[in-house]
Amino acid sequence: MTHLFEAVREAVDLGGPVVAVLIVISILTLALVLYKLWQFSAAGVGRHRALGEAVALWDAGDRTTARDRLSASTSYLAPVVAMGFAGPDGIRDRLLAEADTRFARLERGFRFLDTVAQLAPLLGLFGTVLGMIDAFRALQEAGAQVDPSLLAGGIWVALLTTAVGLVVAMPTSAVLSWLEARMDAERVLAERAINTIGNPIGRAEPAADPAAHHA
Repeated sequence: MTHLFEAVREAVDLGGPVVAVLIVISILTLALVLYKLWQFSAAGVGRHRALGEAVALWDAGDRTTARDRLSASTSYLAPVVAMGFAGPDGIRDRLLAEADTRFARLERGFRFLDTVAQLAPLLGLFGTVLGMIDAFRALQEAGAQVDPSLLAGGIWVALLTTAVGLVVAMPTSAVLSWLEARMDAERVLAERAINTIGNPIGRAEPAADPAAHHA
């Protein structure tokens, strides 16, 4: 851990305030990614086995068993499906709105990750430009006594900010793509479940008539 702090401090000393800003952004990004992973796990994203079985039973016309199976589901979409089971026909738009509300909660923070993925390389490039300006200014001030190592040292220090910006941006972009792909799959599953609830293939078994049974 000490070596890590030393490396970070050295990078800040060499790269200047731009590297410091990028390091702060990377810490915030890492914290947000860890929170989203926890949130996805707690909500049961991708774990819809019981819910899928309940919808299949509903589609087959076995309403009672479908409700019992749904009660065992820990999916965040279970309340939406339960509303569809209990509600009247024609509430598809209401169910989609309820599902979208839950999707919006899970997608909170995606815009920040997208901004980091796009802005970090630009910040790195900005730091490189500032570093190159300093390097050429030092070269000009040296006059006739130009030391090639002075220019080379200034250039590699300037390029350090671009490298840091790419290191921050590339993992962020990869994680964001993965999270968005998960949410796309969730939307497909929710829309399929809602359409199945509203238009089941099997018909519900009619309730037994006590009077007819007595007769």
